[in-house]
Amino acid sequence: MSLYEIARVEDLGGGVFCCVSQRHTFGIDALLLSRFAAPRRHEVACDLGTGCGIIPLLWFRNREQAPQWAAGLDIQEEAVFLARESARRSGLEKAFLPALGDLRYPSELPEPFAPGGFHLVTCNPPYRRMGAGVVSRSESDQIARHESFCTLDEVCAAAARLLRYGGRFCVCQLPERLPDLLEVMRRHHIEPKRLRFVQERADTAPWLLLCEGRLGSKPFLQVEKPFLLREDGRENKEYKELMGL
Repeated sequence: MSLYEIARVEDLGGGVFCCVSQRHTFGIDALLLSRFAAPRRHEVACDLGTGCGIIPLLWFRNREQAPQWAAGLDIQEEAVFLARESARRSGLEKAFLPALGDLRYPSELPEPFAPGGFHLVTCNPPYRRMGAGVVSRSESDQIARHESFCTLDEVCAAAARLLRYGGRFCVCQLPERLPDLLEVMRRHHIEPKRLRFVQERADTAPWLLLCEGRLGSKPFLQVEKPFLLREDGRENKEYKELMGL
């Protein structure tokens, strides 16, 4: 019998379910990143700091367009329990492989986190440096929101180790940290290739950014049109598709 309790089970569609707890749930940023990354059928993918596993789980809603398989890595036992239970309930035990591990120590990572083993690595990282903003009281919130256990530099270093040459790294971050993100990606030879901002409306400032880089690629950055949540006071068509409305 597990020590952890499932607060609810979210039906993601396509026979895929996501188990969440009070400490491990997901927000719209994870949905946006999962859609932005969109792995191909022939690819193998990895999600760092996977939490309840929402990003990889969303890829398997359409089995014909899903990756060959995906791995998820998290440092918290409860998160890995939830992700594994979601895989079991969704019939994805062989397709989605959550594992417990610390991305800062690559030599200690379990299989299948071999260097150069992935076409795609994603991460919804802690947004704020430790000490910036109000620090959450719970350890799980600190890990998710502040760089208390890993920094943006360590995330990019882990992605660079796991990616094969030419592989993609997709990440979301606060717009205010765009200079940090681009600098760190390039430091680890991940060239920024796509950038998209997320806005509430066309007349509001972005509150989130989505960025894709390629390991060992040549410089060229494509800035895509913003993702708008609402237009003319109504929910945007793309937003409705994202939310399954």
